[in-house]
Amino acid sequence: MGQWWERNIIEPGKLPLLLALTAFVLTFVVTRVITRMIRAGKGPFGNIRAGSVHVHHVVPGVILTVVGGFGAVAGDGRGFGSGLSAVLFGIGAGLVLDEFALILHLDDVYWTEAGRKSVEMVVLTAALVGLLLAGFVPFGVNDLSEEELQNRAGVAGSVGANFLCSLIALGKGKARIAVFGVIVPVVALVGALRLARPDSPWARRFYRRRPRARARAVLRAYHHDRRWSGPRRAVQDWIGGKPDPGPPRSLERG
Repeated sequence: MGQWWERNIIEPGKLPLLLALTAFVLTFVVTRVITRMIRAGKGPFGNIRAGSVHVHHVVPGVILTVVGGFGAVAGDGRGFGSGLSAVLFGIGAGLVLDEFALILHLDDVYWTEAGRKSVEMVVLTAALVGLLLAGFVPFGVNDLSEEELQNRAGVAGSVGANFLCSLIALGKGKARIAVFGVIVPVVALVGALRLARPDSPWARRFYRRRPRARARAVLRAYHHDRRWSGPRRAVQDWIGGKPDPGPPRSLERG
């Protein structure tokens, strides 16, 4: 265990990344526990207010992210200072992304259907950082041999091809696959080859005069959403709590 730790974490300089990821996940978990207790009216916790203003936890999150980010940039990647900066950055990022939906909608949608975006963003971020920690390099550079790495044209070609696959997957409406494809190129390749979502820019551009392809895309999207929307919602509810019933707050106010 000691040799594995030294070889895979210490020597590559991944300890700050591990500390940031750990702080990020723990902060999100603790924050969700506290907010669910506040929602249920249990425990000693309550909303923070400055006069009549409700101070959302994204505010200290931004401050900690800025402090930790600048501290990490100013450090050398090793030592106590870099570790502390990584922890501060992880805590701040956890607080910020827990209210990602609020930033996206510029509205307090924390316990609404739209608030699920925060949980999805946190899970996606943790998964991507975990892949980086496991040794994956963006655009598949880690899959190249030493000779290929010395060939700049080969590296540029590999990066360009993987980036193009991710871009096509994104254009086909497969945002999650596109993001994961940046780290694991084969995922982007699968997303680039499969049918586009019917409401995607790719479908609007290339399926406009191909009714059969558009019909297949609609049918596949319907079956995919029907199969996975239930389990995905159940996981999101378990992680972040069930949203309030009713229409989004923005619709109520309109």
